Amino acid sequence: MEKRLRPHLRSCNGSWRVDETYIKIKGRWTYLYRAVDGRGQTVDFLLAARRDAAAAKRFFRKALGQPHTVNPRTITVDKNAAYPKAVAEMKGAGALWPRTRLRQCKYLNNITEQDHRRIKRLTGPGLGFGSFRTARRTLAGYEAMAMVRKGQVRKVAGRDIKAQATFIAGLFQAVA
Repeated sequence: MEKRLRPHLRSCNGSWRVDETYIKIKGRWTYLYRAVDGRGQTVDFLLAARRDAAAAKRFFRKALGQPHTVNPRTITVDKNAAYPKAVAEMKGAGALWPRTRLRQCKYLNNITEQDHRRIKRLTGPGLGFGSFRTARRTLAGYEAMAMVRKGQVRKVAGRDIKAQATFIAGLFQAVA
C-alpha cells in the first residue's frame, strides 16, 4: 500500500522535524525514526534496530529518495549525538545541500512528538510485534493511512472520508 501511495503524495516543505520513538519487537526495543515537515505532514519513517549515525544516515537517504520530498533547508532534531555526524557525512557526500541547517533543540520537535502519539496508540494494545518484518510492514500501513487522513494525497481532502475510501479502492482497483 505504501509503494502505491507514494506517487500521489503532495510535496513536503523544506523544514523537517526528525525524531525517533521506541517500538517493542520480540521483547526488545527498536527505534522508529520519523520525520514531519513544518505543517505536520509525514515526510518518511524507518524502523531500525539501533540508534546510531548509520541508522540516521539510512533514514535520511530513504527520506531524500522519495518522490514527494525536497532537500531540506532546516532539520530540527533532539540532542541525539548521531544526527550531527550523519548530517555532516551526508553533506560531505553531496547527498544533502551544503547550506542545510541542523538545529539541535530538545523543545522544537513538539510536532513530531505529538505525531508519535498516534503510533503508540495503535501499537500499544498489540503488546509489541513478533518479528521485525511484520513490524515494518504493519507500521508502513499505519503511516500510509495516516498520510491519507492528514490530507497529504493530491486531490483528496483530509476530512473527506468518501474521497479517501474511493482513492484507496482505486489504488487496488477494488469497488468502494
